[in-house]
Amino acid sequence: FKEELGGQADSKSSTEFGIVQDADRLDAIGAIGIARCFTFGGNRNSVLHDPSIQPRTDMSKEQYMKKNNQTTLNHFHEKLLKLKDLMKTKAGQMRAERRHKFMEDFLKEFYEEWNGRA
Repeated sequence: FKEELGGQADSKSSTEFGIVQDADRLDAIGAIGIARCFTFGGNRNSVLHDPSIQPRTDMSKEQYMKKNNQTTLNHFHEKLLKLKDLMKTKAGQMRAERRHKFMEDFLKEFYEEWNGRA
């Protein structure tokens, strides 16, 4: 992911590499991905959510690597929700659709509860 942000992705990589990369990305999204994200954020003592800290957009590789003052929820917007569109294989794209939707539904519910509307 960070290589693609930095414009260093090799578009001519092998089919096998695409399969492995898709599998890794599929592990990062959906229900398991949500669990992994919160486990990682908790391990790093990251703030769960702070509405005053907006997700970073249009990041370079260097900006992505700087994790200062970021929240666990922002990681969804900064990376995880982008992975669906980076899938290399048709099978990866199909599986990513469902997992991506699950993350969107989760975030919608999270924000509704956070804001006292659920």
